Amino acid sequence: MPVQAFINRIATAVPDHGVHEFFLQFAGSQLADPRRRAIFNRMADKGGIEHRYSCFAPAGDPEGLSVDLAGVFKRGAFPGTAKRMEMYSTAAPALAERALERLLVGEDRKGVTHLIVTTCTGFSAPGIDLEIIARCNLPTTVERTIIGFMGCYAAINALKLARHIVLSEPAAHVVIVCIELCTLHLKETADLEKLLSFSLWGDGCAAASVTSRPFGIGLDSFHAIVDADARDLMSWSLHDDGFDMVLSGQIPAAIQNALGKGIGAILGNRIAANIDLWAVHPGGRSILDAVERALDLPPDALLPSRDVLRENGNMSSATVMFVLERMLRGFTDDDVGCAMAFGPGLTAETMMFHTAGRA
Repeated sequence: MPVQAFINRIATAVPDHGVHEFFLQFAGSQLADPRRRAIFNRMADKGGIEHRYSCFAPAGDPEGLSVDLAGVFKRGAFPGTAKRMEMYSTAAPALAERALERLLVGEDRKGVTHLIVTTCTGFSAPGIDLEIIARCNLPTTVERTIIGFMGCYAAINALKLARHIVLSEPAAHVVIVCIELCTLHLKETADLEKLLSFSLWGDGCAAASVTSRPFGIGLDSFHAIVDADARDLMSWSLHDDGFDMVLSGQIPAAIQNALGKGIGAILGNRIAANIDLWAVHPGGRSILDAVERALDLPPDALLPSRDVLRENGNMSSATVMFVLERMLRGFTDDDVGCAMAFGPGLTAETMMFHTAGRA
């Protein structure tokens, strides 16, 4: 029997600080015009999000002098990128450790051969990969790869790389860590589109084990779509005052158009109606609605994605792994699934998979 790669386990973690309502009130406080504030509140309420989490504790008053309890994000004097990276280098390894400790319970850590880390919200060297190895007592001989700054679709690329590794080294045990602290890049702005964009972001981490052991989620094939004509609709740039994310309101329509043209290549010889599971990155409610329309999916097809969005917001690369983790909890054997995530480019990274029993 030919070697196959499987996600055997996924574990997730979020920070302790719930911030969704607080952040919405802070965002609204930056809009002096009552009409624009009403528009923001109305659109944010329709976002399908009830909870988001942050690596820093919010202050007591969202309209006070500082957004965070420690007084780093002071109104009129938000921190520069250096301070935000300092916060990342402290908080990111701690959250990654929490997810990995859940993942590796009962596992032989000496058997871990490869570590793949995805992140687009912070950088340092020596980096988070070495921090993870030290904190979680992994072998120092682990082969390390960082997939940086790809954004929300990076987890699919990590799974693609893990599959290549397992197919070439059947005894490999690949650990993937998707760690994102999106809320570190909070901005002071009266730009309505940017405020609506930030109303989506939360912090989170997902860790996964990929091996040739035949249980869990089998990784079957991958396909990428790049819509170069829409590349300016989504961007993620480094500025002196943190990383600046631009999300155009035209993105859902662009995704719907791209999927309408490319779904045949993604699904191979299948049609959407014959796919049992859809693990779609919940970049926002409007994006999920666009996918549902493009593929003519039934209303319950994207419930796992909508649940993750409601409970955590958009955690960039970690988010689609949260969706796959839900599917690992309770699937039917031999289901056929399709995963997809979207990011700068405008890019859709997709994966076909199947379910294959439990350990």
